[in-house]
Amino acid sequence: MAIQDRIQQINRRISDAALHCGRGSGSVQLLAVSKTKPASMVQQAYNSGQRHFGENYLQDALEKIEALPLDGIVWHFIGAIQSNKTRTIAENFDWVHGVDRLKIARRLGEQRAADRGPINICIQVNSSGEASKSGVSFSELPQLADKIAALPGVRLRGLMTLPAPSDDFAQQRVPFRQLREALEQLNQNGLKLDTLSMGMSGDMEAAITEGATIVRIGTDIFGARS
Repeated sequence: MAIQDRIQQINRRISDAALHCGRGSGSVQLLAVSKTKPASMVQQAYNSGQRHFGENYLQDALEKIEALPLDGIVWHFIGAIQSNKTRTIAENFDWVHGVDRLKIARRLGEQRAADRGPINICIQVNSSGEASKSGVSFSELPQLADKIAALPGVRLRGLMTLPAPSDDFAQQRVPFRQLREALEQLNQNGLKLDTLSMGMSGDMEAAITEGATIVRIGTDIFGARS
């Protein structure tokens, strides 16, 4: 199946899931996860109307960003972040999903060029409590969110999570509901967050039901990882 057809198929799934739970069909942003895929495939997706792309591997991403200076394209960094990579990320990306340390957020803000505006950040929450997963605990979240929100050069947009996989729809909803409730609580405490980055190919309907505003889809658009 062509990339254009795959994107149309995913966008139908997103729209159907949103309408099913009483949300507007345009309330969820598709983030096409293009990690390990060549610039030519990103170009095909762009030609099909896709504008938001997610990358995990910095060097691979930089080659694509340089090769594709396309109008309106938005690059999201969604991988683990090392301190020595923050400057390059701040210079080349508009969104960062997966910040779980104040030090990283501070460096991103300090190294962001003023003329590009603040860099958009989502805090990664370890919603399943897995030792192998990155992210802050729900108990650590409020303090970290307040500190990041106060930093110059960054705009705290919301939360992201990568929960333990499950094939059960009701079970899939649990960590997504917890993330939504955490965001609502932060907003009640005075923050103004608007983003829940959660849900992938196998669980995006559950994520959308619980309020996802960004879903991260890779294989179902670009095929199996290289």
